Amino acid sequence: MTRELKFGRKGAAQGKAKALVVFLHGYGADGADLLGLADVLAPHLPGVAFLAPDAPEPCAGAPYGRQWFPIPWLDGSTEAAAEQGLKAAAADLDAFLDARLAAEGLAPAALALVGFSQGAMMALQVAPRRDAGVAGVVAISGRLLAPERLAAEARVKPPILLVHGDEDPVVPFADMGLAGTALVEAGFETYAHVMKGAGHGIAPDGLGVTLQFLKERLPG
Repeated sequence: MTRELKFGRKGAAQGKAKALVVFLHGYGADGADLLGLADVLAPHLPGVAFLAPDAPEPCAGAPYGRQWFPIPWLDGSTEAAAEQGLKAAAADLDAFLDARLAAEGLAPAALALVGFSQGAMMALQVAPRRDAGVAGVVAISGRLLAPERLAAEARVKPPILLVHGDEDPVVPFADMGLAGTALVEAGFETYAHVMKGAGHGIAPDGLGVTLQFLKERLPG
């Protein structure tokens, strides 16, 4: 049984949306951490609803935040617990996306995922393994988990935008190249943008590239 995810919303009202953007937050944060991005994006994406779910678990490494899955080197969990957590969270997110699309009367092609850090890992984990492709995925300051399994497990291949700061002290900048190589080799339409001089965050130029990517791929 999947867990129901609480979420915040901005932009187009339910039933009025032409498209959905779902923000996936990082480890130790919550949906509200990214939902404010809608204030910047919405004027340029009329008719789009922005949703930001909270991850399903309280965060062991940040008691007031949430996590999609444990991170052993941060919270002392086991690799087995991390793997199981990822599997469970992927099922939760899948169910959430299906439910929200149904509630809006929209097809998967009207959905884009924008993930930051651990949320980017979730986006890259879930989107290729869904039954139907989404409009696009933006993965900011994250990494592709188990890149060696991607080609065999991918069921659909939505376009992907990778965005990363070249001075990121949390998720190494090199992970963007590793993800890009695996995605291209697996046949994904893949784009990348380097936020020069940026650390672990979302710089203005990264948000600008994200907006352009979404404008080109979402309906309406």
